[in-house]
Amino acid sequence: MDLVALEDIRRLKARYLRCLDLKLWDEMAGTLTADVHARYGTPSYGKPLTFEGREAIVEFFRNAVGPGVTTVHFAGQPEIDVDGDTATGTWLMRDKVIVPEHRVIIEGAAYYEDTYRRVDGVWLTASTQYDRLYETMMSMDDVPSLKLTANRWSS
Repeated sequence: MDLVALEDIRRLKARYLRCLDLKLWDEMAGTLTADVHARYGTPSYGKPLTFEGREAIVEFFRNAVGPGVTTVHFAGQPEIDVDGDTATGTWLMRDKVIVPEHRVIIEGAAYYEDTYRRVDGVWLTASTQYDRLYETMMSMDDVPSLKLTANRWSS
């Protein structure tokens, strides 16, 4: 068992989610292969979203969850299998998305199914996908006492 590869892949997933939540788009791009494939199955968009290539994924997130949108993603319970310079991983993910402009809070969970490839000695995500187990959406107006004070991107 390649314990170094397992830890590198755990750190890779953590970095991807941290960069998503902190909107560190250039650093996020560095977690993905150039030819990465992504499929996000989320009811909020009505149908699964699919993207081909690093630039397409990063551009989507830059526009969908840019300044003014707060996100928090947690991934755990990894099941990672390494085979030389490739690997697969399954992760339980929970997230919260707060969109003050639309007065909505979205929460959900899914299992990520990822593939990884070691490129020049560095592990990168080659594909990532999930279908939501559940998703809840609530109007911020339904919670009159709610006051959002933690969004570092608010104007």
